[in-house]
Amino acid sequence: MGALLPITAVLALGVSPLSTSTSTAAAVAGAATAAQPVVDQPRRGATQVRQGPDENAALLGAAREGAPHLREKLGLGRQEALVPTSVLKDADGTLHTRYDRTFGQLPVLGGDLVVHTAPGGAVKGVTQAVSATISVPSATALVTADSAASFAVGRAAADRVQAPKIQSVRKVVWAASGPPVLAWEAVVGGLQQDGTPSELHVVTDARTGGEIFHYQAVMNGIGHGQYGGQVVLGTSGSAGNYLLRDDSRGGNRTTDLGHASDDDTTGTLFTDTDDVWSDGSPGDYQSAAVDAHYGSQLTWDYFKDVHGRNGIRNDGVSAHSRVHFGNAYSNAFWWDKCFCMTYGDGAYNTNPLTSIDVSAHEMTHGITSVTAGLRYSGESGGLNEATSDIFGAAVEFWADNPSDPGDYLEGEKININGDGTPLRHMDRPSKDGDSADHWYPGIDRIDVHYSSGPANHWFYLASEGSGAKLVNGINYDSPTYDGKPVNPIGREAAARIWYRALTAYMTSNTDYAGARTATLAAAADLYGKDGVVYNNVGNAWAAVNVGTRMVQGVTLTSPGNQVSTTTTPVDLQIRAVTGNPGAALTYAAAALPDGLTLDTSTGAITGTPTADGSTTVTLTAKDSTGAFDVVSFAWLVYTPGNCTTTQVLGNPGFESGPKAWSANGKGAALITDDNSWLPARTGSWKALLGGHGSSATDTLTQTVFVPYGCQATASFWLRVVTNEGTPTVPYDKLTVSVDGASPVTFSNLDASSGYVRQSFDITSVGGRFITLTFTAREDLAAPTYFLIDDTALHLHP
Repeated sequence: MGALLPITAVLALGVSPLSTSTSTAAAVAGAATAAQPVVDQPRRGATQVRQGPDENAALLGAAREGAPHLREKLGLGRQEALVPTSVLKDADGTLHTRYDRTFGQLPVLGGDLVVHTAPGGAVKGVTQAVSATISVPSATALVTADSAASFAVGRAAADRVQAPKIQSVRKVVWAASGPPVLAWEAVVGGLQQDGTPSELHVVTDARTGGEIFHYQAVMNGIGHGQYGGQVVLGTSGSAGNYLLRDDSRGGNRTTDLGHASDDDTTGTLFTDTDDVWSDGSPGDYQSAAVDAHYGSQLTWDYFKDVHGRNGIRNDGVSAHSRVHFGNAYSNAFWWDKCFCMTYGDGAYNTNPLTSIDVSAHEMTHGITSVTAGLRYSGESGGLNEATSDIFGAAVEFWADNPSDPGDYLEGEKININGDGTPLRHMDRPSKDGDSADHWYPGIDRIDVHYSSGPANHWFYLASEGSGAKLVNGINYDSPTYDGKPVNPIGREAAARIWYRALTAYMTSNTDYAGARTATLAAAADLYGKDGVVYNNVGNAWAAVNVGTRMVQGVTLTSPGNQVSTTTTPVDLQIRAVTGNPGAALTYAAAALPDGLTLDTSTGAITGTPTADGSTTVTLTAKDSTGAFDVVSFAWLVYTPGNCTTTQVLGNPGFESGPKAWSANGKGAALITDDNSWLPARTGSWKALLGGHGSSATDTLTQTVFVPYGCQATASFWLRVVTNEGTPTVPYDKLTVSVDGASPVTFSNLDASSGYVRQSFDITSVGGRFITLTFTAREDLAAPTYFLIDDTALHLHP
């Protein structure tokens, strides 16, 4: 059953429609997103087929029956055994069976492996976490389990786990690093510093008592934000008693924890009488549930439709979502123990952590757990976090929701830094001040949220390429470690390759070098070895200092997105090189703008464009041996001065609520229809920034495109109400700017009894996206209220 939900977009980035009377505006709108490369569909035989629960169970059963024979075929020792955990089936019948290993009936940590078998049963290859022979001289521990438990509690206390308590202790063989040793694995519960439940695994040597390894198994999220928009949800039940449970997606359900922080609480299933859930405001208790349910639904559909995966465990059973965890808990997490995603409500319990990318991030942790099982520490932990970031971005792009357009920013809605900046930047991870752009020796010693940087950077470079790009109205500029350019393979191809690498070739202790090997194997499966995609995957890794540049016969350098006019001739030289001595190069182009031609022998594009518009041009360079390279880019053509006078801001008077605006602030929503004290200038809605009476920052933004040949004027009506008593000191300030330039500032000294019209000219903005930003900052004392209404951004020639 599908319910249509009127959820307003509290944090929506809106781009208002451009005037349809100008062909330039339409052409520019078409070029708003950087062109994605044209990549052939992956090979059918190498793609995963959708496995129903019955087939999945049958494949696992067959793997269990054949495990003893396979152990012998692989040459494992007599005391070893294989325990199958998952099976993936390709369209051509190839199986990728993942096994845990035991030695003398003891679990082997780091002994996991993947066996790749042909349709007839022949072993095609084995991917192992470690290649060492599993053997220990004795299964007798010299250190007691109680001693191991005591040590683990001490380790938890050192890691600032609150109220640490032992949940389990078991004897294992540690094989993830160094020679295999007999060990104890103790699991410590309690609460982490921020209130997240703890499941700290501490591995100690069973003969010496020394620590070998420790890691946290509860995988934290990326921040706190609230997603909105009118969406359709899968629900069940009947009139008078609808349930937030989606039986068409494996029982996907969302429950209410009622601010409890008990890690064993399942919560109460949300119900509704009319199947219209929430009004979208932070004050509506259902809003967080709707956002979490919708995010889980999107992630389920993405993995099923794009990758053929039937739920997290590929068994048709959904995890569930728990909302309203703890009191003002500003985090979200995935936990294998409850097979669930859990979301806090953020500061002041008004900012639930339930946007699309957060939901996809958490759910992907579950997929990683049941596939590669990347251990949440060191380089494998960074890859674990990056995997969730990668599919958080992939799901957000795939959802194509206008209230939350796809981007390569993580946590862009949450304003966790207080200045409107996102939590992570995939094009240049170091912009957050902590993440690494490139791999370096010792990266395994930093927090996994920051060591994820090189893999996030790889995904961006593989998707979009290096250099300056404009994607969905956001400017990116991605550097490379070696200073050489990277040509993209496209976002869809990059995501397909990462998914196959994760599910078929990565293991629990895969590091960055192993990730490069795994993605190249996946690229070879899906798109062929030594082709354009394969080589560019490797080159993207070299660009983040993992491995060397690929040797390929032809390298074609993308000229980047082009902008031309109908009044100026074009003279663009395409550049390519071949590594084959004496081989001649030829060039081809598809979808060049009308009026332009390509010299197939020199690579020169010349002529004068004849019509406004935007196309995606595909260039091919081929040498006489048959080696080739392909790039794609956007080409915009416009006529100068073709500008129509118009107002372009969406929802300028706020009468549609938060629609088209992105708002981040402390406490209640910034766009409000509460007129009990401070009324709107016109209509029922206004923006109210400030008014906290404490140190706080509120921001309100909207991004629009200004066509070429246009100037712009911004205007708005402002009323300032303050409790500050000073006539001279501007304690609280409102700054208004476009792209951060030429800011206009108001303060508590500008208090007025009514609204006052403000305006300022914006020059030299034609031909790009611009962002109008209102930022209110208060100090620690009395409140100042900045009321904004009836905004406008007028374009004129």
